[in-house]
Amino acid sequence: MFELHANSVSNLKNDVLSGLTVALALVPEAVAFAFVAGVEPLVGLYAAFMVGLITAVFGGRPGMISGATGAMAVVMVSLVALHGVEYLFATVVLTGVLQILAGLFKLGKFIRLVPHPVMLGFVNGLAIVIFLAQLGQFKVTNSAGELVWMENAALFSMAGLILLTMAIIHFLPKLTTAVPSTLIAIVGVSVLVFAVNLDTKLVGDVASIAGGLPTFSIPDVPFSFETFKIILPFALVLAAIGLIESLLTLTLIDELTGTRGRSNKECIAQGAANTANGFFGAMGGCAMIGQSMINVNSGGRGRASGITAALALLGFILFASSLIEQIPLAALVGVMFIVVIGTFEWSSFRILNKVPKGDAFVIILVSGVTVYSDLAVAVIVGVIVSALIFAWEHAKHINVVRSTNENGSTVYEVNGPIFFGSIANFLEQFSPEKDADDVIVEFKNARVADHSAIEAIDTLAERYLSRNKTMHLKHLNQECKQLLHKADKLVELNVIEDPDYHIATDKLA
Repeated sequence: MFELHANSVSNLKNDVLSGLTVALALVPEAVAFAFVAGVEPLVGLYAAFMVGLITAVFGGRPGMISGATGAMAVVMVSLVALHGVEYLFATVVLTGVLQILAGLFKLGKFIRLVPHPVMLGFVNGLAIVIFLAQLGQFKVTNSAGELVWMENAALFSMAGLILLTMAIIHFLPKLTTAVPSTLIAIVGVSVLVFAVNLDTKLVGDVASIAGGLPTFSIPDVPFSFETFKIILPFALVLAAIGLIESLLTLTLIDELTGTRGRSNKECIAQGAANTANGFFGAMGGCAMIGQSMINVNSGGRGRASGITAALALLGFILFASSLIEQIPLAALVGVMFIVVIGTFEWSSFRILNKVPKGDAFVIILVSGVTVYSDLAVAVIVGVIVSALIFAWEHAKHINVVRSTNENGSTVYEVNGPIFFGSIANFLEQFSPEKDADDVIVEFKNARVADHSAIEAIDTLAERYLSRNKTMHLKHLNQECKQLLHKADKLVELNVIEDPDYHIATDKLA
């Protein structure tokens, strides 16, 4: 999917330096998502630290970065507005429990059901979301206290610093890879702004990140069924969004590094992290594709990269907040723009007119829904639409060949899958009124897939029986005979030649 030539071997030096780079990029993201959720900046920073540390140590995908995310923040905002931040903490605890259960019941494997067009739409939509999130940094507060777009010198200096950051990240690796180019870009642009005393937005202009260690506290909410009814719907949505985004990001990092993560282990780690978040006064979190891409691009492969990022972030909060607050936002925006360029699947433009129209539609649909709704809805919609397109296409593959044998019997040879989508086409290809009195229906090259197909065969048998014609059903499996009502006595069983497969039905359960 990506054209990044990633080394799958972890290196401690690269992991540490990459982790420091990621930590710098985590600060404005965590603060921004805290504002989106309607909570204090430290609530987002604590979430980035705890989710990042716990998943780095116990998760199923070394090198993947987790933290506070926008996809989850947009769900939290209404909960905080209606019931307050303590209900958010209780919801995050329940979210974690649900995610742990998903891992214990091994539900992570279902991420394999996500088709490739949905994955393409996912990365494209997420790249657009990351890009749009950076545009807010181009706004300043005017004298009336309103947010307005930058103009003149402020806009030019911001744009210039962003381009300088992107140029360093792009060209420095051609000279040396000893130090991550992203880290050099952030430090270099920060030194330049300080040296020439350039007037531009800094991290400290967005929010103060100074604080102490997160402290344990049980969410201050009534322990009642009413509380449970309030938080359960939000917890279900947050758990689904968190796991979908995390497991899709895991799949992408797998592809980039040529290794394979453990999805169920990641579910449990994400759940444990969110449970801890709720008890330590932090918002929920999950894997972050942007920061994970920064980590992979910077050489981070092992668990040390995620651990370093989390501990460095905590260090910024405790000891170095004044220094971090001096970093120009333009440098961090430039880093994220590089992430956008690397994340977006540009080849999807080239293949849109080469892949099936249904796949092209799914790519565009998932990208759009990701931008205008959220990731969970986009993936679910994409999987459903892909399944419907698959069913529609395979419904066309049923084919029945009619002939007459040497005995004068009408022979129908059925080819293709018989299921809910193809039964109408299947039945239309028989002509009971025109056939001989003796009819043979051959299923050797067909497969009966579900109970709808069984009902269709029964319907066909009834049509012939009502005309006093004899029909023989050959090469149906034993399950079919058990499930047929009208035609069970018409099945000619052959222990040696008859197929052996199972039908998707609850009738035999």
